[in-house]
Amino acid sequence: MPAEPGTITSFHQRLKTSQMDVLTWWHQCADQIQQLEPDVSAWEALATEPPRLDKTLADQPLYGVPIGIKDIIDTVDHPTMWGTGGYLRSSTSLVDASLVTLLKQRGALIMGKTVSTEFAYYTPGKTRNPHDIERTPGGSSSGSAAAVAAGMVPIAFGTQTAGSMIRPASYCGVFGFKPTYNTLSAGGVRGFAPSLDTIGWFARSVEDIATVFSSLTGAEDIQPLDSLAGIRIGVFSLPSNTMMDADVQRVLAEAEQVASQAGAEIVSLDLGDDIECLVEQQQVVMAYEAARTLASEYKKFSDQMGPKLVELIEEGHTIGWRRYCDAMRAVAKARQSLSQVFATQVDAILAASATGEAPLGIKATGDSLYCRGWTLLGVPCLNLPIGKGSAGMPIGVQLIADRWADEHLLAMASSLAVNAPAISSKTSPKTQDSPESA
Repeated sequence: MPAEPGTITSFHQRLKTSQMDVLTWWHQCADQIQQLEPDVSAWEALATEPPRLDKTLADQPLYGVPIGIKDIIDTVDHPTMWGTGGYLRSSTSLVDASLVTLLKQRGALIMGKTVSTEFAYYTPGKTRNPHDIERTPGGSSSGSAAAVAAGMVPIAFGTQTAGSMIRPASYCGVFGFKPTYNTLSAGGVRGFAPSLDTIGWFARSVEDIATVFSSLTGAEDIQPLDSLAGIRIGVFSLPSNTMMDADVQRVLAEAEQVASQAGAEIVSLDLGDDIECLVEQQQVVMAYEAARTLASEYKKFSDQMGPKLVELIEEGHTIGWRRYCDAMRAVAKARQSLSQVFATQVDAILAASATGEAPLGIKATGDSLYCRGWTLLGVPCLNLPIGKGSAGMPIGVQLIADRWADEHLLAMASSLAVNAPAISSKTSPKTQDSPESA
């Protein structure tokens, strides 16, 4: 079997020169799933055979690309259980989620549904970290992050309400992109906290992250900047008043050095009290909205729900309208302050993605502390899988830009990848382009 094609662009180049059949990547992914799924457990449902190819889509940017879909996103071809383990289940959906329809219209091949935590919150699923199956892959988009890290698919979609894209991307050593809030429609996606829920995706290269962004949004193709000369990158993790793990400090310093060597100016930031309060406010907004979004599910299934989810919903019931409004007003004020920082001080911010390496055990999914405030702000965030911790597990950093500056963010990240081979492309722990598959 030919070697794994690497990026979406290189795959299409091989298709055009007849070096690959359009289903080659699909079959390679299927082989990888067969080999690794017993250990990793990234999938809730899998296609038994490739979807029928529509050759009229051959010029589409995702033609023939296998893709995983988080199990809170409706699909007509696969059941949906929303991470509940079966106490809530839809054997079929009448229509695909808007995202899935867009993907199919662009030629993508849906490989199956990836594991989610319960309603994309806390209760873990069955998935394990491909780098060490004794460790969590993170949550809630656990299956999608692990599937990409293990080479089971080149692209998989997830969602983020607190840290559910960036944290598992850091733990699993892949790129994870949470675009500006509401970039992609949430139609057909199970809601949790509608002011926070954001669709994102995982890949093993910045190039593929950018290809998917352009394909789904209609943006122009994103190219790396010629250099980062003139680019100002601030360094600020939110919250800034916590004791940061030594491994995370070291990896952040490595990221600063990479950016500096690429020509960027590194800027120290103090974003003030407006920003610092957001971690607490995110919890208020999430609990208040989740209690109302999941009112029916809580009424019928509270005795089967995980205790952490029940605790959050019941916390939300105690939060009044005025407190919720105060939190939302604080967010609006903080967004204005942050936009002013981006307009006058920096082009991007480097921040911690997670509190450390993926913890041992799969009974919890880790801490979303360093993602919560940024999610509440609705800004685009990209995990760069740049380093490793003392146990040899991946640790990433976030590159963050202002709302609706996604293209600029991805251009900067692409330039960083060109200058730093360590983050340019990530292969799976058991890589597909090994001698056995060459």
